[in-house]
Amino acid sequence: MKTLLLTAVAAASLIPVAALAQDDAGSTRRIEPYVGVLGGIHNFDSETSKSGIPPVGYKGRMVEGVAGVNVDVAGPIVLGVEGNAAKGVSGDIDWEYGAAGRVGVKAGKDSMIFGKVGYRWVNFDALGSNSGDYHGMNYGAGVELSPADMGGSAASSNIRLRVQADTDGNFHSIRPMAGVVAKF
Repeated sequence: MKTLLLTAVAAASLIPVAALAQDDAGSTRRIEPYVGVLGGIHNFDSETSKSGIPPVGYKGRMVEGVAGVNVDVAGPIVLGVEGNAAKGVSGDIDWEYGAAGRVGVKAGKDSMIFGKVGYRWVNFDALGSNSGDYHGMNYGAGVELSPADMGGSAASSNIRLRVQADTDGNFHSIRPMAGVVAKF
């Protein structure tokens, strides 16, 4: 866990470097680093998944931090990568962390609809303090809404409201999350 946290801090420190390396003079590719805070709930099925999560219907509320980078590649198409770490605040989940690739389509002035595929690790409070992590593929989709598209007069905004839903493995869980993302 400490190695993962150190790696995440090192990766996050590169975000400002990527922003400074951005060439605004006539470039059609734009690099947008971002960070955000989300809240939500993760409900697991009462059936064992491929990652071996016990069949007892675990669930929990959590707060999550995300950090990532998007790149405008062609017209409204956006590619990106994102890391996340979530802490359970009530229920059976102690923490979750993972990484995902994202593909999005810009909509309106500055909003985006996206899909993502990644890998997530989960640790459960319900199994005790020395329990192992469960892990596997995850999939999700969501939307980031810019105030510029919700009646604002600005052409763009550095703040976006994000709503997303993820699932683990073969759709053995549902994880709706909502929060705020700030881009640089």
